[in-house]
Amino acid sequence: MNLSDLSVTQIVVGIAVVAVMMAAGIAVWVSMRKRRTEKLRAQFGGAEYTRAVKEGGGRREAEAVLHKRADRVQSFHIQPLSPGDRARFIEAWRRVQARFVDGPEGAVTEADQLLGEVMSTRGYPVSDFEQRAADISVDHPLVLENYRSAHEIAVRQTQGQVSTEDLRKAMIHYRTLFDELVGEPERARAKAAS
Repeated sequence: MNLSDLSVTQIVVGIAVVAVMMAAGIAVWVSMRKRRTEKLRAQFGGAEYTRAVKEGGGRREAEAVLHKRADRVQSFHIQPLSPGDRARFIEAWRRVQARFVDGPEGAVTEADQLLGEVMSTRGYPVSDFEQRAADISVDHPLVLENYRSAHEIAVRQTQGQVSTEDLRKAMIHYRTLFDELVGEPERARAKAAS
């Protein structure tokens, strides 16, 4: 069969079928892309997703970075704290909080160091802050902004640019991540029971 044997109607129908198939393919592709974006936004939180897009230069680049983060953290051997480690860290946090009254600057520094110890004990590599924040963003996106805020205050503290109120806020921010990292098995048990 050659082209001259086809009627105009058959050609138009053929073109229409091809156009509909192309439109359906594009719709499926757009839907898959949107679903991928929504999944990453849910996994990392809106603030971290937006930060990644801003820093990465665009949605596609940011999503590639976020996927690499997730793959990186998946390769770690993250583990819950043993009851002994949990008790030791909780007691250490109580001591850090008690020292805040007489020495808020030192307490903020100690809180940051204690979080590094908790992360290391759990199995997170403890390198520079940005890498720690990226690693934490995979499993703990809801407290990541608190961690970033606390760290920013701690950096300003070294430059003498913070008030006692700023240091108090840093301790509260550090506390949210501490609670998340140390209290994880209790939340897992509560979810399993419900």
